[in-house]
This record gives sequence, C-alpha cells and structure tokens, in this order.
Amino acid sequence: MPDSYRHLAAVHSYSADQHALILDCGGPRLAISALTDRIIRVRLAPDGVFAPRRPWAVAPPDSDFPGTTTELTTTDSALSLRTATLSLQIARATGQLTLYDPANRPFCADASGLEWSSAADRSPVRCAKRIEDGEHFYGFGERTGLLDQRGQRLVNWTTDQYRYGPGTDPLYIAIPTLLAVRPGLAYGVFFNNTWRSAFDMGASAPDIWTMEAAGGELDYYIVYGPTPAEVLQGFGALLGTTPLPPRWALGYHQSRWSYTTESQVRALATEFRRRELPCDAIHFDIDYMDGYRDFTWHPQRFPNPAALLAELRELGIKAVMIVDPGVKIDPDYAVYREGMELGMFIRGSDGSIFHGFVWPDDAVFPDFTRPEVRRWWGEMQRQLVDMGANGIWNDMNEPTVFTLPFSQGGGLPQPIELAAIQGPAEQRTTHAEVHNVYGSGMAQASYEGLLQSTTVRPFVLTRSGYAGIQRWSACWMGDNTSRWEHLEMAMPQLLNMALSGVPFVGTDIGGFFDNADGELFARWMQFGALMPFCRGHSHTETNSHEPWSFGPRVEAICREYLQLRYRLLPYLYTLFWESSLQGGAILRPLFYEFPDDPATYHIHDQVLLGRSLLAAPVYRPGKEHRQVYLPAGEWYDWWTEEVILGPSHRIAEAPLERMPLYVRAGAIIPSAPDQLHTDERPLDLLTLDCYPGSGEFTLYEDDGASFDYQQGQFCTTTYYIRQIDGALHIEGGARTGAYRPLSRRLLLRIHGVETRTNDRSPEADYDADRHILSLAREDDGAAFNLVI
Repeated sequence: MPDSYRHLAAVHSYSADQHALILDCGGPRLAISALTDRIIRVRLAPDGVFAPRRPWAVAPPDSDFPGTTTELTTTDSALSLRTATLSLQIARATGQLTLYDPANRPFCADASGLEWSSAADRSPVRCAKRIEDGEHFYGFGERTGLLDQRGQRLVNWTTDQYRYGPGTDPLYIAIPTLLAVRPGLAYGVFFNNTWRSAFDMGASAPDIWTMEAAGGELDYYIVYGPTPAEVLQGFGALLGTTPLPPRWALGYHQSRWSYTTESQVRALATEFRRRELPCDAIHFDIDYMDGYRDFTWHPQRFPNPAALLAELRELGIKAVMIVDPGVKIDPDYAVYREGMELGMFIRGSDGSIFHGFVWPDDAVFPDFTRPEVRRWWGEMQRQLVDMGANGIWNDMNEPTVFTLPFSQGGGLPQPIELAAIQGPAEQRTTHAEVHNVYGSGMAQASYEGLLQSTTVRPFVLTRSGYAGIQRWSACWMGDNTSRWEHLEMAMPQLLNMALSGVPFVGTDIGGFFDNADGELFARWMQFGALMPFCRGHSHTETNSHEPWSFGPRVEAICREYLQLRYRLLPYLYTLFWESSLQGGAILRPLFYEFPDDPATYHIHDQVLLGRSLLAAPVYRPGKEHRQVYLPAGEWYDWWTEEVILGPSHRIAEAPLERMPLYVRAGAIIPSAPDQLHTDERPLDLLTLDCYPGSGEFTLYEDDGASFDYQQGQFCTTTYYIRQIDGALHIEGGARTGAYRPLSRRLLLRIHGVETRTNDRSPEADYDADRHILSLAREDDGAAFNLVI
C-alpha cells in the first residue's frame, strides 16, 4: 500500500519569540521550544494553526518554565539551536530533527520525521525516530512482560483487562512516556496527546521507533539526562512529583473483596494485633455500601460505621474506602439527584445523559474534565471523612461499564461511548479525547476533596490514570492473579511505572484472582515488603489470603518481612521525601544506578530500594537458590555479612525464609525499632547501619501527618562514611531545620569491622561472629565524628 502520510516540506522561513522557534514549511508549521537547557518541546500544526491548551493538560504552560539561553546558527542545509547542554539540528530540506549531547552523539533523531494523514487506515499524527545502536527502552506506564520494551508495540488506552497476563496490552493506566538508555546517554519522551495512541519500539522496523495517535496534535517533549535519574528529574518538572504522603500510608495495608460486615472488619483488626503482625490500614471494598451507592453505608452490615472506625483508630489502623465513578440511577439517592440537578454527568452523543451498567446496575458518570464537577465530587467525600475514613480508593475509573447488568452477571468490561460529550463549555470534546484522563480527573477530585475535608495529608489510591497521576494518587496494578508468572511480572511492572514518573506503586500481594499457596504468598510478601505501596488484596471467591492463612511457617515469614519494612521506614520515608522534591524512582532497576553497565539493561528480576539495598526475589516454586548479578563495587550480604566484589554473577542461597538481599558499600541505612503500626511509638531509638566505603545519607524527619513541613517544620541530618588512610570515619552533621524530634538514643552499627577497636566505651559492643561493632550515644542533633 502506498504511504498515505504527508511529510514536512522544506523550511521556507522561521521566526523566534521568547518561547519558541517557529518554522514555516509552506503552510504546515513547526514549533520548537527550549523550556530548560535539557527539555525541548516539539509541536506540529499541519494547517499552520496550533491547538489551544486543553484544560486537562498535564504539563505546565511553556511560560511557566524559567527558559534558557539559546543560540541559533544557520547554514544552507540546517538550522541549529543550542542550549548550555544540548543542541538540536533541523534539516532545511525536510524539517527533520536530530538532537546531540555534549559529546556530539545523536539521539532522538527523526527517521521519516513528523507525519500526518487523513486516510481512514492511518493514524492522523505520527512521528518516526531512529533507534541508535545499543539503545534500550523503558517506562511506558503500566505494562506486562519484561523490563526492556524494545521490539514491542504498546497501546496507550486505559482498559479494564479481565484476568490479564504476560503479553496483555493495554492495561488500566496509560502513560505515554519512554526512557531511552545506552551507555553514557539517557533521554526521555513525553507524548503530549490524550487520544488513543501507540508506541512501536522496533516491532515493525527493527531500527525505527514511532509514536502515533488517533487524534489531536503531534506534540512531544524531549528530556535529556544524561543519566536515568536526571531524566526522571526532568519528568518531575514536566509532569509533577508525588507529594509527601502520610507516614501511615507506607505501612502494610490489608484488603479483600470484601470484608462484608462490621464484625469481620473488627475481627480482622484484632487478629493482626493478637498475632503481632504490623498493619496500618484496612481497605473497605464495595460491599460496605448500601446497594453500591457511593458515599453510603449498608444499614444492616455496617450499622454503626463511626464507632467501628473509631475502634480501628484505637488499634492504630486507618480506614480506606473504595469509591467508584458509576452513580446509581435512583431518584431517592441524594448523589444522583443532586448531580442531575447540577448537570454533573457525562452526556451521550445525542445530548441525553449517558448511562451504563456497573456494580449498582444502571448508572451515570461524573465528567471529571470539568473543575466544578471535581469540586462537587470531592465535597461528597466529606460524608466518609466525617465517619472517620482516612483514605479514598478509586476503582473502575478507566472508566469501565459492563455489557450486562451486574445483577445478570455483568458480562465483560468495555469503555463508555466514545462520542459521549465531555469538557468545560468553552472546550467541549468527545470521550475519545479524554478517556485516558478520566481516572486522573477522578483521583484529582478525590485528593483535592480530602484537602478540603481534613487538615492532614490525603491518601488516594487509583486503578487508572494518565501521565502526572503521581500528583494525586498512589497506583496499584489492578486485578492480577495468584500465579508465579504474575509475581515475576510485578517487578518490571513497578519498575517501568517508576521510570514513567510514578513512584508510589504496588501490586496485590499474593494475587487477586485464584488461590495462592503458602510458598507463593511468602515469596510475594518478601518482595511486597519492599514495594513503595504494600497491600495484600484478594477476590471474593478465593480462599482467605491474610498472612496467617497459610500456616505458622508462612505467617512467621510474613511477620519477619513486615517487621523489616517497618524498621526501614526512616529510610523509605526519606526516599519519598527525595522523590517529592524533584521526582525520581524509589524502587529502581539496576541500570538506574549503573547506567553505563550494559549487563544491567535486561535485568528485570532484581530491584534496588533507593541506591543502597539490592533485592533478588525468588519467583519460581521450589527454588532455594537463584542467580544474582552484583554491579561494580563492594556489596555486603544482608544475612551473612559476606563481602562480595562486583561486577559478578553468583548463586545465592534462598531457602523459603530468605530473599537474597545486599547492601552497597558506603551505605548508611537508618532504621527504627519494631512496631505494629507507624504511630505506635516515637522514634526513640535511631539505628544507623554503616557499611565501610564512601557515601552519605540525608535523613528527613517531620511529624509524618500534617502539612506543617511546608512551613519549615521538618529537619534533616546528613551522615557520612569515608575510608581515609586505612581508618573508617563516620560523621554526623548537625541537625538542621525547625522540627525537633523527641529525645532519643543513636545506635551506630558498623559492619565489616574485623577486630574490636581500641574504643573502650562501655556503650560499645562487638559481635565477633558477624564483625559488627555497635556504639550507642545520645542523639541530641549535634555533629559528631568517629574514627575507627
């Protein structure tokens, strides 16, 4: 079939203003904006008129960026735009673009370039780029399969995929971003288009990747690194970062569809405490509602919700309530009646109110693209907050409707009518353009509504979303299955989400569909204890999946790894603080820290928590060993204290009780005492595990709940470890900031000490078997310096 795409003609003329270089290509126009010295925006207007900014746009207006100094040079064949960090060359004959890094290496270079078409069998807009030698591709939001997506075609369309598995595409979350990595160079792309779109990463042609969309404008941003971490910082500036969550949200969450009565919830909470298993939250699925009506309680099953949630608070357990977008059609239901009176719901293409089948059977759907609808919906949440709810869980917000009423079995999920009418009055559009942002709009309404209903930091969890969803919500990877391949897939799923700018992520521990056995649940909990969002969840038709459901051995393993998570909360909370400032991954692939090591590019089954902890989860049944790759440098085995020199491959012992775990030399890992919930006790003993090498760690602290940190009520302390002339120096800088932790003890645990030093302090203790020297002191915030 002949190529029906149209391409840019020669550059006829160009002009520049304070924001962009505008190229006239004989009618079509190309705009290139240097927003910073590392972020470039490219827009194509085939008819010469650039589209207005949409109200649901994610990236800030160009004018919000500080701008950067640029230099424009011209030759007979090209125009070159240079910033302090990179240069962009535009071919005069074709309008094709090539970027160059400071070493003059090309990246994100056009193949056939920017294209458009009106043919029925073609995407209206498309851009084709070269794949450079040794280039690998990551991110793309929520995906199945392995970590590196080179060779794949990936669709961006939020979809409720029933019983998805390896190879299923698309899924619930649509994030049109990518991260390209090769030795010495990394860059990112955000395809700024909310229509159904796709990336072809060499699936059709092995040396070309493309992005295309079913409508809208060809508009994309290029974010130069040169490291993956710096690209993620650029995504943070472009798409936003995750606000600092309440500390309790980093604890363990227990959920099921459903704990259907007050007595079940009460017994569940009591059992966690009786068995001394850490837990901070219980999630209430749809059966707490009265006939699946949002913001209501079932009068028989939950006759006194305020008292129940008060009892949970006494046990240190928060309540997270599910809320779906489908509002039951019932004239006696206040939410439906008020929404109809105010005109809050999506209209069909014929102008009548759109309705579809979900849990309450026939339902209508709020139009979250409109700010007044988001405010109205957010205010509705006060009914739950006033009862004592602490968080909101958004589900079914792709959005999904059923082919049959739920009372008749529900049928299969499907999207709502694509021609349905949405948007503010001044920018009406169809659902086809805003389908992908529906979940993000609902999450924004939930987050902003909680801000108006309470004085503490909100917690929102969502199944669906678009780029920038991290500004409003944590995400889980939807309805997975209790199978080993889903445990394996969980690792690259969460890593690629993090590489898309969304760090607060998790999967259902143990799997949602089907029945886990004890071995699978134990192995999933070991990995789950390191996930940024840590929740167990299961389907109503499965066996019980609580940590004690699989016998004493598995319960003990769950307890050990949940206790590990809670001890690591000072470390984990600090990672969330770092990410909130500039963006960045919390759970990381190995190449994030070792981008010049090609051996890390395909490793999908090992993770880093921050820069210092490396885990190699076991994801096959019956395995008590697994291969582990340790990148360059020294590594300490968490369990044995063995020192291993990388880069090296090794076979790690992994009996059921042990997940291989390693610590990077030069690490300082802060930890807290054991606790059953995050507010059980203050941090009255801070432990610093110090591993010889050169490194530092800045510990962040605040009250863990309020917004006072935004007014300066926080503190940081930077600790250093260095080896100088055969001696180990451990320093603590003076604590800075207005927040004052309660008085506490500081325990320094120094690993890799071969013999006891001449420190005769009665507070010192030496473990000769593990080569750990422990030194205790008062932690008054003053600087200190130890030489060992």
